[in-house]
Amino acid sequence: MEEKIYENRMLILINVVMMTFMACLDGSIVNVALPIMAQKLSVSTESISWVVTAYLISIAATILIYGKLGDIKGKTKIFQFGIVLFTIGSLLCGISNSFSLLVIARVIQAVGAAGAMATNQGIITQVFPRNERGRALGIAGTSVALGSLVGPPLGGFIISVLSWKYIFLINVPIGIFTLMMGAKVLPKSVSNTSEKFDIKGALLIILTIVTLFGALIKGEEIGYTHPMIATGIGVAAILMIIFIAVERKVAAPLLQLEIFQNKLFSLSIFCGFISFVAISCSNIIQPFYLQNVMSLSPAVTGMTMMAYPLILAVVAPTSGYLSDKIGSEFLTFLGLLLTSAGLSFMSTLNEHSSLTTLVVFVAIMSIGNGLFQSPNNSLIMSTVPPSKLGIAGSINALVRNLGMVFGISLATTLLYNRMSYKLGYNVADYIIGQEKAFIYGMKYVYVTAAVICGIGALLTAYRLYAKSGKLKGSVGSLSRE
Repeated sequence: MEEKIYENRMLILINVVMMTFMACLDGSIVNVALPIMAQKLSVSTESISWVVTAYLISIAATILIYGKLGDIKGKTKIFQFGIVLFTIGSLLCGISNSFSLLVIARVIQAVGAAGAMATNQGIITQVFPRNERGRALGIAGTSVALGSLVGPPLGGFIISVLSWKYIFLINVPIGIFTLMMGAKVLPKSVSNTSEKFDIKGALLIILTIVTLFGALIKGEEIGYTHPMIATGIGVAAILMIIFIAVERKVAAPLLQLEIFQNKLFSLSIFCGFISFVAISCSNIIQPFYLQNVMSLSPAVTGMTMMAYPLILAVVAPTSGYLSDKIGSEFLTFLGLLLTSAGLSFMSTLNEHSSLTTLVVFVAIMSIGNGLFQSPNNSLIMSTVPPSKLGIAGSINALVRNLGMVFGISLATTLLYNRMSYKLGYNVADYIIGQEKAFIYGMKYVYVTAAVICGIGALLTAYRLYAKSGKLKGSVGSLSRE
């Protein structure tokens, strides 16, 4: 298929990256302001956490829907609609004077963010030729890392000089500018209005994701052995089975299950999921180790944890550029291998380890993940035809969020289980003066994450083998070629 050349593709990339950065920024910028928000709105610490939870669940619940709408109505149209909704939601968050209104506004904001996140990779894949696509997707991936990086310090700065409301209001002028810029530079939407939207599938996937994410996130507070959590996960599994059964019968399903018959696509999606599970295990453990075991201040802890996204911000575009030149399969294998090695090194840390040692180990993990993410995204988006770019991008984004939630859930469950075993009684938090018990639990978390990543490396080795032509028949009609 001959690819259309877009002269203003760098401006398109800037526009897409701006919105992606904003959406990811708002997932992390709120955390530092939660205590002040709870005080100002007169709610408990447990209740105010819904400002974060509602945002995460709403994105996950609607992102597949937007991906399909992008394929039907046009990716640019849905992307711009997402900007509008995100900006309106940000304004409503900024003028909220009650907790209920704030949570509703956060849902609106998240639904807008999902519209942009579901279509951003599809737009990039559409406008960039194959020999530039990896680097462009790498830059977009960097914006995700930087959004998470900048959020906490920027939020802290804003609430120190202004009201907490400005962490949301800052999005309004940026959103307006992004919308105006997009109207000039984004490619025109090519819509396929003859295809009907699968309402049944949309409702089922919303119920499934809300139930699953709600159970996983609540499980972090009350434990995953609680009957309510087990019931929630069971209900989510039943809903997913019903969703798959419905999708097999619908003429124009929300999620065409045939897309997973492409083994290269399915392997790439699963490897992406594995990588986010493993890295999230590390991210949730590190702050406790730095502050409680190494006795570092919150400021130094924050500076230390910036090493990971900063290195990723450099490596990801470079890896994308290399994938354009030499292909993606070897880079994804090397990336997961290095990530697994870095996680294995992290499992050797103890209460006497130096900060330099930790940063070196984190750097190895970060380089590995940076080498993996951009080429893997490029593989995912390059193994589907143009008519499925929207749903492929939204599946990729959903898997990223799902991997992060699963990783956090796995890490906390394993950590406290091993700590309880070591201490001889049940614990569900860090115990002051019990550093050895924490180190014992942390070791198990990192070893488990390293094994998970190692499995991913083996799968990417299989994918590298497939590249040699052993799986030509499995690529079939879904190949873009």
